[in-house]
Amino acid sequence: MADRIRDVWGDRTPYPAGGMWPLRADVCLSVPQERVERWVPSACVLCSNGCGLDIAVADGRIVGVRGRPEDRVNHGRLGPKGLFGWQAGGAHDRLLHPQMRIDGELRRVGWDTAMAAVTARSQAVLADHGPLAMAFYTSGQLLAEEYYTQAVIARGGIGTPHLDGNTRLCTATAQWALIESFGSDGNPGSYTDVDHCDTLFLVGHNVAETQTVLWSRMLDRLHGPDRPRLIVADPRMTPAAREADVHLALRPGTNVALLNALLHEVIRNDRVDHAFVDAHTTGYPELAATVAACPADRAEEICEVPARAIRRAAELLGSSRRLISTVLQGVYQSHQATAAAVQVNNLHLLRGMIGRPGATVFQMNGQPTAENTRETGADGSLPAYLNWQNPAHVRHLADHWNVDPLRIPHWSPSTHALEIFRHCAEGTVKFLWITGTNPAVSLPELARIRRTLGADGLFLVVSDAFPTETTALADVVLPTALWGEKTGCLTNADRTVHLAHKAVDPPGEARSDFAVLLDYARRLGLTDRAGHPLPSWDRPEDAWHDFIALTEGRPCDQSGLTYARLRDGGGTPWPYPKDASHGTERLYTDHVFPTSADRCEDYGHDLTTGAQHTADAYRAHDPAGRARLRAAPYLPPHEPPDETYPLRLTTGRRVYHWHTRTKTARVPELNDAAPRMWVEIHPDDARPRGIGEGDVVRVVSRRGAVEAPAVLCGHRAGLVFVPFHYGYFDQPDGDRHERAANELTRTEWDPVSKQPLYKVTPVQVSKAAGAPAGAPPAGGGPSGISGKEQG
Repeated sequence: MADRIRDVWGDRTPYPAGGMWPLRADVCLSVPQERVERWVPSACVLCSNGCGLDIAVADGRIVGVRGRPEDRVNHGRLGPKGLFGWQAGGAHDRLLHPQMRIDGELRRVGWDTAMAAVTARSQAVLADHGPLAMAFYTSGQLLAEEYYTQAVIARGGIGTPHLDGNTRLCTATAQWALIESFGSDGNPGSYTDVDHCDTLFLVGHNVAETQTVLWSRMLDRLHGPDRPRLIVADPRMTPAAREADVHLALRPGTNVALLNALLHEVIRNDRVDHAFVDAHTTGYPELAATVAACPADRAEEICEVPARAIRRAAELLGSSRRLISTVLQGVYQSHQATAAAVQVNNLHLLRGMIGRPGATVFQMNGQPTAENTRETGADGSLPAYLNWQNPAHVRHLADHWNVDPLRIPHWSPSTHALEIFRHCAEGTVKFLWITGTNPAVSLPELARIRRTLGADGLFLVVSDAFPTETTALADVVLPTALWGEKTGCLTNADRTVHLAHKAVDPPGEARSDFAVLLDYARRLGLTDRAGHPLPSWDRPEDAWHDFIALTEGRPCDQSGLTYARLRDGGGTPWPYPKDASHGTERLYTDHVFPTSADRCEDYGHDLTTGAQHTADAYRAHDPAGRARLRAAPYLPPHEPPDETYPLRLTTGRRVYHWHTRTKTARVPELNDAAPRMWVEIHPDDARPRGIGEGDVVRVVSRRGAVEAPAVLCGHRAGLVFVPFHYGYFDQPDGDRHERAANELTRTEWDPVSKQPLYKVTPVQVSKAAGAPAGAPPAGGGPSGISGKEQG
């Protein structure tokens, strides 16, 4: 096998428009293939692509993986994290036993002791303070059955609105952009649309590093006959930007201005599909009036992108016949997140580019099971895309769970993650259970988060497979099974569902989150109206079948997608109703959208203020199956650079790491490729500060500081980039909090999606006092990958 650390995307296999993406089976084994005893079907959980793979087992251990050529998502390919990431499960520091804080220290205890303590504190909090003092913060990396069990326990059993996932940090805006435009969550297209498109528009989406296999597919089209045109909107010179016909290197925080200017040009040049707009949308006059105020020359002043580049990009977008747009964190974690993401939807609606091969928008996910948190109600929504403001929807859910509708919180939206942590800080939440995530590194303004999680008045339970910065603050730590050690379903960004089978037993006393949550519910004595146990199931398969029964008739209908149907292993996209014989490649092929008042997932918001629209106001202008064109004017970020903090910080992912490195730092190939933090700064900003390549620099914001070696690279002056993966668990001086990017970031969120802003922090940069010059860190550089991948 080629060196897949240096050669991130593997060999090119070019193909033409309308052709099938060639197959390529990627394999990584730690033993000779003849020693593999069995191959277990699964899917990768180290990005949102959801690549189908098989797990190799020998002597009761996972010994490798191979991509499945027949899988619709990846045609056998795996990225570096997929190829090597399985090794994390065998790390020497896996959590093997429950722990409790006794006399100020975490000490090993038995499961019964740990769960008795968790249950006793829950019962005391409920008795003294009620369900609003209970909160749950979950992941984007569990399995659907585990999320659904959490949702039933929190919403139907305890009755708290305080349940959200770390998906709030990465793709809450994807969910809300889809709802605001189309009435429901769920991306309308398929990855197979890459095979048919003639134009690609990547907006704030560093796909080459965040979804390496999807980029491989795009690269094979870009390097083949019938090459699609590529437009990239990103402040940084990413690998995708190097391939672009037009690179729009905009100032961070100006996405809405740029997108409004592109829409202005499309309308000005009459590139609008008027028949489609008239028949299938609402809101065109308001949109046209809003974008008329932002021509390309005005956007040039705001975004610092030449007007000619904006016009050229609009020409390519306006002349395309089969357009794919993708959106990710450069939009979602920036200023006016939902407003900007919706403008990309508007582009597709204006051009009629939806519901047919090669024409779609992807509001992309960042995590492997982010879609499942949203479908099952483990984030700030109800399961099955039910509308919390619709009494009929709430009654339907209550009847399905056999609980009183009043037990399910629906007097207001569910509490979003940053509000949950605010309640913890203020002392109104007394019990917090964190599952499979590491907020002590991933949330903004980390000094505040450490104070909150370490407060005496908060009882903190953390379920994880490894010691992390968050487990170090816990009162109880529960060791959990990882991927490959449990069975369940996961859904990727193009709605493809895989069944991931258990391959080996978890080590030590580790248990699946499903088993831990069920034990908790039984100990709490949660019951339905008839006095039967709630949740009503004991096996993951039964939980899945209960969930898919709830989805029947909803936009995410999976009622026919049983374990038996999923066992073929090739991946199946929903909707998949009971009477279906195959999955649904694309949504909205009939151009009828789930926007009617009785069917929509939410009544929407004012995109500028976030004000919630009421049921009565929505019904008065019921779109009745039409998509909604939603306008938003550009507004500047609330915290602009100034003389003290003249530069703008943006954070992001690198190809070799995942989130806070909880898994990838324990994989030698991945960690060796990028073992340390670094700071990217433009040479024009470095020169007057006396900063040279490899010098240790100090980055300071109004909230904190970090120090790391400098990498000088030519993106755009005024921009500083820091990868967000690095924390303190593997640092000998872990109490010196000057490494994690989120020491710098601010507690602010988008008014609609409530997603925090990580891309627009004003900072100052200087050479660290007394720091010697040094070589640039491994894994650093303009793209975070070696020269071969930089093109």
